[in-house]
Amino acid sequence: MGTVTTSTGSRGRTPDSGALVLAATPIGNADDASGHLRRLLADADVVAAEDTRRLHALASRIGVRIGGRIVSYHEHNETARADDLLDTVASGGTVAVVTDAGMPSVSDPGYRVVARAIERGLRVTAAPGPSAVLTALALSGLPTDRFTFEGFPPRKPGERARSLAALAAEPRTMVFFEAPHRISDTLAAMAQAFGDDRPGAVCRELTKTYEEVLRGGLGELAARASDEQLRGEICVVVAGAPPAPPASVDDVVGEVLDRVAGGERLKTAVAEVAEATGVPKRDLYAAALQAR
Repeated sequence: MGTVTTSTGSRGRTPDSGALVLAATPIGNADDASGHLRRLLADADVVAAEDTRRLHALASRIGVRIGGRIVSYHEHNETARADDLLDTVASGGTVAVVTDAGMPSVSDPGYRVVARAIERGLRVTAAPGPSAVLTALALSGLPTDRFTFEGFPPRKPGERARSLAALAAEPRTMVFFEAPHRISDTLAAMAQAFGDDRPGAVCRELTKTYEEVLRGGLGELAARASDEQLRGEICVVVAGAPPAPPASVDDVVGEVLDRVAGGERLKTAVAEVAEATGVPKRDLYAAALQAR
């Protein structure tokens, strides 16, 4: 593969030409690097990288010579370094933000510098590309029309259990990240919180040579993870909670009677309970009259 070399972005700078660019990098397969990413790495005045060694390795694999200044930009310095990066943008330069894999700011550095750029009225754009979240979601076989990204579950068992319990009724498909050494405990906690039969998928090493997607109930997946040592980068996709069964007249007539006993008019109580539960108002009114 030939090396991409172009002029740096500092030529022809004007204050209006500056931009902060969030650049997605391959999540495993270097062939997924876009032409936009290649040009950006070659042309940007500054490339802010989560890990500069990984950036150099990526540039070597995709045949790009980085033309601008390289700075370290990670979770421990992103707030302190944001304005230094944005001063380059304010002077008309281009700053590319890259992480170790995938899209910056999605459970990775990037959010704070974007927020600060918006505060300063500076241009923010993206070189979109690979995303572990979307790749796992698409491969899971679970509903994709509505989903939520939950990042890494808490590490401490008690906090993790409470966090998952709060999501037990979430109707959307959920996507999580997890580390290999915690995946067995996390799947067991998910089975406890969501039920053994809740469908899920464990997606590991996406786009890499040993890509694997395990699908099944959470109880089954937890048992498999306890028997096998799952390695690599892992995403867990979990189906949303099934819709609750519709309420019946018998389920809610007691609430109507309690409200009437508390001094509320029967018609008002019936109307409000029927609207809240979806039970037919006429049937609920008749049942309440009969029960009285």
